[in-house]
Order: sequence, then structure tokens, then C-alpha cells
Amino acid sequence: MSSADSLLRATLNRLVVRLGHGLVDAAASLAVLAQDAPERFSREWDLFQQEVAAEADRLEQEFSQPGDANTSSTQASEQDQAQAQIDRLRAKVADLNRKVEVKH
Repeated sequence: MSSADSLLRATLNRLVVRLGHGLVDAAASLAVLAQDAPERFSREWDLFQQEVAAEADRLEQEFSQPGDANTSSTQASEQDQAQAQIDRLRAKVADLNRKVEVKH
């Protein structure tokens, strides 16, 4: 084999080895991420549910405060709309929660 062939083969061999190590490192990183993903998703999901519940409570308190007599019908309408929105959000959260629990 000529020296040019040897040099080319050596170059290719070293590239393959270096790329192989890079791929192994990347695969290990992905494995760690995949292992932590369910726990992280669960934490994020719990936090989201708490935020939705807190927002629903805030909306309920905001619209349950008494106002002027002139705006009572407007407030009642706004309260009905807010309550409907809260009910829809709670239903969506409950549905998503059921779907997540089924997958576990």
C-alpha cells in the first residue's frame, strides 16, 4: 500500500473513531433526558393544575365582590361568563389529567 493510501485510511479510521465517541456521548445524553422526562412532565403538569386552580379562585373572588347598583346586571353577566370559563377550564384540566394518568 502506498503512503497516500495509508494516510487516507488512517484519516478515515480516526474520523470514524472520533465520530463514534461523539455519537456515544450524544446517545448517553439523550438517555438521561428520556429518563428524567416523565418526572419533569409530572412536576410541570402539577404546577399547571395549581396555576389553573389559583386563577379560577382569583376569578371567582374578583367577580363575587359587590359593586354599584347600576352595574349589578353587568356584573352578573360577567360572573356567569367567568363561571362558565372556569367550568370549561376545570373540565379541560380534568380531561387532560385523565389522559395523562392513563398513559402512566
